[in-house]
Amino acid sequence: MDVSLLKDVCEIAGAPGFEKRIRDLIIELVTPYADEIKTDNLGNVIAVKKGQRNPDGKRVMVAAHMDEIGFIVTHIDDNGFLRFHTLGGFDPKTLTAQRVIVHGKKDLIGVMGSKPIHVMSQEERNKLPKTTDFFIDLGMPKEEVEKYISIGDPVTRDRELIEMGECVNCKSIDNRVAVFILIEALKNLKSPAYDVYATFTVQEEVGIRGANVAAHSINPDYGIALDTTIAFDVPGAQAHEKVTELGKGTAIKIMDAMTICDYRMVAFMKQIADQEKITWQPEILTAGGTDTAGVQRMGKQGAIAGAISIPTRHLHQVIEMAHKSDIQGSIDLLVACLEKIDDYDWSH
Repeated sequence: MDVSLLKDVCEIAGAPGFEKRIRDLIIELVTPYADEIKTDNLGNVIAVKKGQRNPDGKRVMVAAHMDEIGFIVTHIDDNGFLRFHTLGGFDPKTLTAQRVIVHGKKDLIGVMGSKPIHVMSQEERNKLPKTTDFFIDLGMPKEEVEKYISIGDPVTRDRELIEMGECVNCKSIDNRVAVFILIEALKNLKSPAYDVYATFTVQEEVGIRGANVAAHSINPDYGIALDTTIAFDVPGAQAHEKVTELGKGTAIKIMDAMTICDYRMVAFMKQIADQEKITWQPEILTAGGTDTAGVQRMGKQGAIAGAISIPTRHLHQVIEMAHKSDIQGSIDLLVACLEKIDDYDWSH
């Protein structure tokens, strides 16, 4: 697995609505493998690879969102400290004393500050933190901060990708690991059956906005979303709570809180995984949604849609972790599905 490429894709900044850096990198990486590349008005990147056996002009949309959870600057106080609003969902307890990058006229490192425990009351100590309890400390007075930072500038987490045992660990595994999987699939896709619209979407973390627009434009017959899912395979978790487990294979989504996947797509993915001897596990996520919803519903007639999910620990925290074999299995399953989608009987 090309860990160095995954590192590049994960570490680059791209908060919702501010995806330019990751978008430019994606365009550079996929250009050699696409027959056509376009960027729509919202900022989605659509790389088209023509089908080899496609007399009816069928379209398969594969969606991987390129944005990452982040923040936006809302206020600069008299002492140069920044207040912010979240872009996407965060677990506030993981923010304490973490480094972030504020993307203004130049990038500045900041620290998530909060009230020191030494001066908290007992009541304050016993409360769970809220995002509004935090501020960003740039180590500069207001007049210096305002040379570089303005209200409305985006903020992202500062964590590099490392390998830990059989896993990779970084900020923004959600959903840059799916961006990586889609890039690698395009590289390895030799004979797609139908026209593949590899779509790198924007603003998923704030409401699946990019996928909605892209699916409306593409009008796919079939849809496959790529996204992370919860691996709650940690101490204290009961068997029925785990959703998925790291190292137990790529996950085939059955449903999440926004989508019931098409039973035909679920059956097709299971069949292909078994034929190709790809280890897989079922995924039912009762909270949260993915681009699957937009891909499935926003075309003119809807799409036969499902999702390949990547089990991930510590989701929406400062760092996230995925297993390398699950990532590779996701690449292999996606490629096989795109090359064999015309072999399946979709009529039943």
